[in-house]
Amino acid sequence: MTSPRSEFLQVVAERGFMHQCTDLEALDKRLGEGPAVAYIGFDATAQSLHVGSLMQIMLLRWWQKTGNKPIVLMGGGTTRIGDPTGKDEARKMLSDEDIARNMAGIQTVFAKYLSFGDGPTDSMMVNNADWLDQLNYISFLRDYGRHFTINRMMTFDSVKLRLEREQPLTFLEFNYMILQAYDFAELWARNKCVLQMGGSDQWGNIVNGVELGRRVHGAELFGLTSPLLTTSSGAKMGKTANGAVWLNADMLSPWDFWQYWRNTEDADVGRFLKLYTELPLAEIAKLEALQGAAINEAKKILAGEVTRLAHGEAAAAEAAETARKTFEEGALSANLPTVSVAAGDLAAGITAFALFVQAGLVTSNGEARRLIQQGGGRLNDQPIKDPAQPISSADLKDGVLKLTAGKKRHVLVRPE
Repeated sequence: MTSPRSEFLQVVAERGFMHQCTDLEALDKRLGEGPAVAYIGFDATAQSLHVGSLMQIMLLRWWQKTGNKPIVLMGGGTTRIGDPTGKDEARKMLSDEDIARNMAGIQTVFAKYLSFGDGPTDSMMVNNADWLDQLNYISFLRDYGRHFTINRMMTFDSVKLRLEREQPLTFLEFNYMILQAYDFAELWARNKCVLQMGGSDQWGNIVNGVELGRRVHGAELFGLTSPLLTTSSGAKMGKTANGAVWLNADMLSPWDFWQYWRNTEDADVGRFLKLYTELPLAEIAKLEALQGAAINEAKKILAGEVTRLAHGEAAAAEAAETARKTFEEGALSANLPTVSVAAGDLAAGITAFALFVQAGLVTSNGEARRLIQQGGGRLNDQPIKDPAQPISSADLKDGVLKLTAGKKRHVLVRPE
């Protein structure tokens, strides 16, 4: 089709959010008729979402900013089953208490990105357990099971992947796609929701919902997916060698979050600025055109903008100032991540490799030894020559030790 006329579709096309759409022209026409309702579902598999979910959150934010109503669907019901998409094996079964705790943690992030309320374009949060828990199995099979064929479901990537790898796919998981389709039909019936969005791995599940809504309710529904992102070097978004890049500050400090974006690969700066910030495209074009060391200024802007949205203006400014002191002045900053060690242990002396493990800079003694032997470990900004070098209270500077792994990861160690 020609360039979309609706503001939302213009934004997603220009900024790189678009992967597939069930009927782009019809959706564009519908958006030209007035505010519409869309949803994205989030299962409660952990106490926080991570950066891998951030593109979906930004999609909901742009949906609201362009005059439409977003629904955040919490998967209180579907989390009990587990989405098999992209998985080689069944997810760990979570208790109701685990799910409730995870949902409480996840819900806090959305208020940073969306405006909630009762207005026509205010966001709302719903829980699919509200309707899934009430289903009568026999009635559900009779009314909805006949709309799904095993033949069709076997063609979905989430099913084919498991079967090709000869990994078991339980009947429990096989039902996940039916329940996700039912969610879409239910949200149309309850809220006149016309669009489901998600990552490209959800395409089959979303199409199922579009078709179910048409068959059961005669509704014209739409699906839109975003690309699954990896960094230019092939790394999965939201994952690092040290674990997930969580969105909740109690699981990953704003400083570490800022650092993750500051360390973006040069080739990804422009793409990430489009997806994860709201800077104008003209400004982004200037930033991504920077060459050599100048691209680092663009990375700082990226880190600041993303951290501001996730953690607020003050946290973003504090992280930037911490970085300036640490990297440009070589000074200690009280805002660096801090870990504690027993004062008695430090007085007696701790080997360098063991202290790096205790500080969380590495995950094993072997990794710590290799880091130090390769020149990547520093104490108070001075290289550590020997992994077995004892570190003690005599090395304290202003009451703390500054440990550094590589060029950019710093921790303050404080005796207690």
